[in-house]
Amino acid sequence: MAEKKTTKKATETKATAAKKETVKKAAAPKAAAKKETLAVNAESIGFKAGDVYQALAAAEKALSVKEIAKAAKITEEETLLGLGWLFKEGKLASAEDKVTLA
Repeated sequence: MAEKKTTKKATETKATAAKKETVKKAAAPKAAAKKETLAVNAESIGFKAGDVYQALAAAEKALSVKEIAKAAKITEEETLLGLGWLFKEGKLASAEDKVTLA
C-alpha cells in the first residue's frame, strides 16, 4: 500500500510542476505592436490627396471614408487629411456621409 501512495504523490508532483510551467509560459508579456507614424507636412498630405483623388476617379461614384481608404490602400486618418486638402481646393462634393468628385 505504501507504494501506491508514493506513486500517486510522485504523479501529483509532476502534474503540479507541469501546471506551474504552463502558467509561467502563458503569463509571458506580449510584444507591443508598432504604431506607424504619420508625417504631417504639405508634401505627404499632397500625396495622400492624390491617392484619394485617384480612388474616387476610379470608382466613378460617391464613396465613404472607409471605402476610399480601402480603395486607396491608406489609413482612414490619411484619407481624412487628403479629403481636407481636396475640399479646400474645391474638387470634392459631399452627399450625406459619402464623398464624390465635384
